[in-house]
Amino acid sequence: MQRLFCITMLLLVPTWAWSLQDKSVKPGINDPFRDPDVKRFESTFEGESREIFVHREKILAACQLKPGMIVADIGAGTGLFTRLMAKQVGTQGQVFAVEISTKFLEHIQKTSREAGLKNVTPTLCNMDAVDLPPESIDVAFVCDTYHHFEFPFRTLDSIHRALKPGGRLIIIDFIRIPGKSREWILGHVRAGQEVVEKEIASVGFKKIDEIKDLLEENYMIVFTKPAASQ
Repeated sequence: MQRLFCITMLLLVPTWAWSLQDKSVKPGINDPFRDPDVKRFESTFEGESREIFVHREKILAACQLKPGMIVADIGAGTGLFTRLMAKQVGTQGQVFAVEISTKFLEHIQKTSREAGLKNVTPTLCNMDAVDLPPESIDVAFVCDTYHHFEFPFRTLDSIHRALKPGGRLIIIDFIRIPGKSREWILGHVRAGQEVVEKEIASVGFKKIDEIKDLLEENYMIVFTKPAASQ
């Protein structure tokens, strides 16, 4: 049954989508993170002008994390949610801070140690994969990072493999609507929510929730990796 579901989903994906596996869908978008000015990004990512930072506690609550969970903060940046989640899952849990930037990972390791958090594991990933062990995580958290996936289908497939059956993928990203969204979003963000949801579903995820009325410029959607019996 699961095999039939996966085959069906593959057939629903346009043939042009799979051609994007071999080339970046947004060349250059990650250039600023190759050698980032960590302090500058810290003031941006963890500043009051950022909606995600202002509502961080509400976002964390909506993630419904429990002690002992293993979470991957994919595109962790300066570690804002990494540290919050590490406290939430407790000493029996673990948070993988997944990043393409070694400078960000060094910063996360330093700030986590300063906060007394011993359950944070900095993880350097590739441009097209999160490089986590199969079925090793309960939750994959992707906050304002999906539009930075240069190889979305490959990256999503690697997340799917890393999640345990029944695990959740949580996506927060910018609402992209021509004529409504800011010009910066229209120029910076590749795709709107409808396209994102189709891409995620194409690799076998099932949408189970959408958190509304929490954010203004961002949407928050939750998917699951169906268990084998489903």
